[in-house]
Amino acid sequence: MKIWQADFYRSSQQDISEKIVWELLICNANRSFEYTATCLQSEANSNWLTTQIQQAAGAELPDVIQVFRPQSLSLIETAGRNLGIAVEASRRTLALKQWLKERHSDFSLEKPAPLPLPENLWGEQWRFATLAAGDLEIEFSDRPIPILSMPEFLKPINLGLASTIPVPGVVIYGGRQSMRLARWLATTHPVALNYIPGAPDGLILEAGLVDRWVLATFEDAEVAAAAKIYQQRQQQSQGLHFLLIQPDDSGMTYSGFWLLQTE
Repeated sequence: MKIWQADFYRSSQQDISEKIVWELLICNANRSFEYTATCLQSEANSNWLTTQIQQAAGAELPDVIQVFRPQSLSLIETAGRNLGIAVEASRRTLALKQWLKERHSDFSLEKPAPLPLPENLWGEQWRFATLAAGDLEIEFSDRPIPILSMPEFLKPINLGLASTIPVPGVVIYGGRQSMRLARWLATTHPVALNYIPGAPDGLILEAGLVDRWVLATFEDAEVAAAAKIYQQRQQQSQGLHFLLIQPDDSGMTYSGFWLLQTE
């Protein structure tokens, strides 16, 4: 499958007549293919993008174009429809983001303040957990879990993790809300679950392209100590961690499981 990563954005640079310029960057995952083009703001539309993608592709169009910037998603989606190319909203455009950092030292993406989890989705309890990397796939891939997100590129073996490396995670006991919470999480497209120290401390879910949600807050010193270990273990596991939703602690029934990775 031929997958591209693309960004289309208003440049901080201007042309010689001091008019606003937009830049298009396209690359593949290992940057063996790179394509750039610029246009004036008056030309920055889906028709221009359609033409540029055709020129970049030549005789072989990509199957998928991944886009991480919310502001450019709809334009690239329209160009993709014009050409019959699937467009996927994804934060996992690592090659493209590295390229942008090389081109623009001040590159960053604005993120909104995290929103509280809707009250009707609150679980009954939650805890930190750890599983050996070698046990992750065995433990969950064959179980009848209604919502299971275990992408191939995040499986420990594909990250080159030793089977004994501890992979941290968070388990939420949702009670009667368990399935409702799992379905809601599925619609948000979880990316990472990070510990943020503060007053109070919190667990912040990074989801979608720039969405952020407060899954839990706490002030207890023991929980804060466990949270620090959770964050330290992420550093040992190349950012890999997991989120598990289940009705209770019986271990008999699961509602949802996600493999996640800190950006």
